[in-house]
Amino acid sequence: MKIKNKTLEFQTEKIFYFIDFTSEAEKFLDSCDIENGFLNVQIMHTSAGLVLNENEPFLLEDIRDHLEKSAPRSRDYKHNNLEERTVNVCENECENGHSHCNAIQLPATVTLNVVGGKLQLGQWQRIMLVELDRARHRKVQLQIIGE
Repeated sequence: MKIKNKTLEFQTEKIFYFIDFTSEAEKFLDSCDIENGFLNVQIMHTSAGLVLNENEPFLLEDIRDHLEKSAPRSRDYKHNNLEERTVNVCENECENGHSHCNAIQLPATVTLNVVGGKLQLGQWQRIMLVELDRARHRKVQLQIIGE
């Protein structure tokens, strides 16, 4: 059994920005010499998420609309009250309650089967990071386990 890890780093541009990193995951798999096993993908943030879906512009627009409606930025979030909130407050803290509320709707991990040295993806499936906050530096951890 082999275990290989890699961290991918991305710079997002704005809220609801999608980054398709399927090709990077496939290149990592190719470098690992693993024929059968699992690829686990984990987002390392609480205000971004993962999507395993079709990378089609109209669909991504629909997903953006859905996320904005389910946790609108205009709502009053207790997390945004930086005068009263004392937990997990960083320097230059921004008001981002909406992004955390949206993040609970998206997975923080995605696990894919590896068979015959290839990711087992459906015809249109792509692995994407979705930014739920603002332009930020993001990390995604890949771990392949197999033989």
